[in-house]
Amino acid sequence: VQLQASGGGLVQAGGSLRLSCAASGGTFSSYAMGWFRQAPGKEREFVAGVTVSGVNTDYADAVKGRFTISRDNAKTTVYLQMNNLQPEDTAVYYCAANQRNYISKSLFVYTFWGQGTQVTVSS
Repeated sequence: VQLQASGGGLVQAGGSLRLSCAASGGTFSSYAMGWFRQAPGKEREFVAGVTVSGVNTDYADAVKGRFTISRDNAKTTVYLQMNNLQPEDTAVYYCAANQRNYISKSLFVYTFWGQGTQVTVSS
């Protein structure tokens, strides 16, 4: 499956962005999906995940209460709504697909990756 992330940009602290990740070429509805991010000089880290049905979600502690992950299987797209953004949220954000249908915080479980979209939050 091919994943195309979009929606990144420059925003002031306290602002919002909505990331999208469009999937093609595979059976989107059979993959759990995740969002990860990587800041300069840091390792890629888990941000949020959602199961195939969209019912179950999980978040990194740093984004709980501010970010919301969702998916639309009919549109083969997963979203990440990011509110109250802070400078420490600045990173390249990646979407990823997991064929095991559970939310994993380990990037090694995810088989397919999008190209990343830059999110920059100014103070």
